[in-house]
Amino acid sequence: MKINPLIRPIFALFLGIFFLQGTAFAQFSNPFGTQKTVAQQREDILKTSSATLKTLYQVQPKAKGLIERSVGYATFSNFGMKILIAGGGTGSGVVIQKDGAKPIYMNMAEVQAGLGFGIKSFQNIFVFETQAALNDFVNSGWTFGGQVTAAAKYENNGDAYQDAAVVAPGVLMYQLTDSGLAAEITGKGTKYYKNTDLNK
Repeated sequence: MKINPLIRPIFALFLGIFFLQGTAFAQFSNPFGTQKTVAQQREDILKTSSATLKTLYQVQPKAKGLIERSVGYATFSNFGMKILIAGGGTGSGVVIQKDGAKPIYMNMAEVQAGLGFGIKSFQNIFVFETQAALNDFVNSGWTFGGQVTAAAKYENNGDAYQDAAVVAPGVLMYQLTDSGLAAEITGKGTKYYKNTDLNK
């Protein structure tokens, strides 16, 4: 494939960005460079999921009741980097169903635009009110659109959603950052999909 000389520097810049992102994430998630088994990766994700829920319940205790009443939930941990004019991130997570089915391990990937330089991490927690919503999330390669920002929603009693944002029919979401529970959630074109290796 021939690349127009005028856009070649831009193309090279984006290749460099994604290479740095992949390298940084690999070092962040596995700093000693050792290859973990499938069982070890699953165990790590489940431990991270438990820690994420514990943190959520500390900053919003009422979230526990919301999750207990749900048909299932999912937790994801993200590592993101933004360099100059573009950025992105990757992460992993797990869907836990209340009917006792096996955990479903998933990946997430995001691409964001904007100026800046930095590294950030955050955790997303999804709460599924219906089985149909959970199945759609797992099986459809669900995407949290564009640069959408969702604010926490409330019903008349003021606490029906316990500070969660409604991001799709039957799907509520919390986002934890270094500073606590996010009042507004930015989707940034994030895609969630099954991890084929860990679900074998």
